[in-house]
Order: sequence, then structure tokens, then C-alpha cells
Amino acid sequence: MELSIITVTWNSEKRIAEQIKSATEACQGVEYEQIIIDNNSSDQTVMVVETRNIASLRLIVNTENAGFGAANNQAVKISHGEFIQHLPEESAGFILFLNPDMRLEPGSMLKILRWMREKKDVGIASCKLVDADGKFNCEAGPRRFPKVWEQVCLLLKLPHIFPSLLNNYLMKDFNSDSEQEVDSVRGSFMLVRRELIDKLGWGFDPRYFFWFEDVDLCREAKRLGFKVVYTPIVSCVDYFGQSFKQRTSIWKQKIFSRSMLTYFQKWEPWWKWIWIAIFRPVGIFFAWLVEVFK
Repeated sequence: MELSIITVTWNSEKRIAEQIKSATEACQGVEYEQIIIDNNSSDQTVMVVETRNIASLRLIVNTENAGFGAANNQAVKISHGEFIQHLPEESAGFILFLNPDMRLEPGSMLKILRWMREKKDVGIASCKLVDADGKFNCEAGPRRFPKVWEQVCLLLKLPHIFPSLLNNYLMKDFNSDSEQEVDSVRGSFMLVRRELIDKLGWGFDPRYFFWFEDVDLCREAKRLGFKVVYTPIVSCVDYFGQSFKQRTSIWKQKIFSRSMLTYFQKWEPWWKWIWIAIFRPVGIFFAWLVEVFK
């Protein structure tokens, strides 16, 4: 099996059929499977997936929301070949973590897999993520590894007053038409060499429920000597965060800031991450105010 596409859904009925269709067209000439893990959706997501008559598609339905990282890991463990058995090079292949609100280009996976096979030192790759009009989606682009002071600014909502505070973190200087090594790419389209997953023993660190797990995986890849690379040789439409638009501001802030704290506790000394712990309640309070006065 050359490729396992892994998708985690939660109330994704509006986009998942389009994503599945695009995956079949994108994988022409590629031996692939797609595994969808549904995180206890309350809409018609499961029914929509079940009605797709595609032999390469598998659906697993969870009875509770296991979170993004854990659900992806669940799929990795049942993906073709069982990565923990250390497959030979020719069959080890790749894993594409792909969000449900994405639309792949026809023939794109054959193209990027050929590119990936030539780049033996690349552990993680992402492509050019665009909006429905084909314009580069800056919000979905690569990021530099986060610094504590930048994330404190986020918690305090300071970028709403001083937008340039996060220019470095958000890579406002990024050239989307240039192939380049980056710190991290977004988990909505993350093509990962299975060898990397094998060495780590997971797809995403299970301590993250949602947010920061993609940044963490990129950092783990670099720690193990792999490169993280952005390439514009193919593009993919990213409708960006459709499922989580259904969540309240305070819920999102609680999960986001908890994952932020987990990330810095893992990678930074206590005298740095303590500032996240101090200002996290302030960020949650501001999110509560948004809910009250919107």
C-alpha cells in the first residue's frame, strides 16, 4: 500500500462527500486506502460516508469524541501494514492526514508522492492550501515554531490591537510560490513518511485533544533528523475549520490554551511555560466575555 489517507470527522456532513470524491480523483494511479474515524457526530456525517460505494474506504465510528490526535492515532494503528511491524522500504509508504473540509486536485497525490520519494530526508510535507477561488489561504499556511511571548499575546488578545505582533510567527513574509523548508505545517494536509511514524510510535502525541498536535509532530520530526517542507507543486482547497465553527468561543479557548500549555511544558523549561499557565485564565475570561456580549 503506497498511501493511507486518514480523516477525522465531527459533524462534517457538509463537506465530507466532496472530500471523499476528490480523494478518489487525486489518487488515480496510486494504491491507497482512506480511513475515516468519526468522533461521535450528531449530524448525518456517518450516513453520508456509509453511502459512498468505494472499496478503499473504511469507516470507524467512535461512541465519544476522542479528540483529533487520538482519533488519528486510532486510524494509524489499523492502516494497511501495521506500521509497528517495521515494513520494508518498498511497502512502507506514506500517511496523509487530511481534514474533512478539504478538496484535493485530480492526480495530485501521484505527483506529490513521486516528489516525496525523491526527497528522502523529508519526513513531513504540505502543499499549497488555497481558498475556493484558488487564492493562497494565509491562515492555513506554514508557521514558525511558537514563542512564549507570542502565545501570551494571543491569550491577551493583543493582536486585535497590534496586528503586527504576530507577523514573525504567522510568517507574513512567506512566499507561497517557493518550495522551502519550514518549522511547521498545518495538520489539515500533512503528508508523513511512515518511517517517521514508526520511529515515534504514534501519529500525534495523544496528550493533545485538539490544536498544537501538528506543531508538536513537526518538532518531533526535526528532532529525529527529518525535514518539514512546503511545496507548491500541488494545491488543495481548504475550507478551513468548518466543524469547529460550531463550537463556542469559550470551549475553543479552553481547549486551545490547554494544548498551548501542554506544548510548552513538553518543549520549554518551567520558567517559560509558567507564563502560559498564569495568563491562560485571562484568555478564557475574554472568551467568556465574547459569548456574553455577542
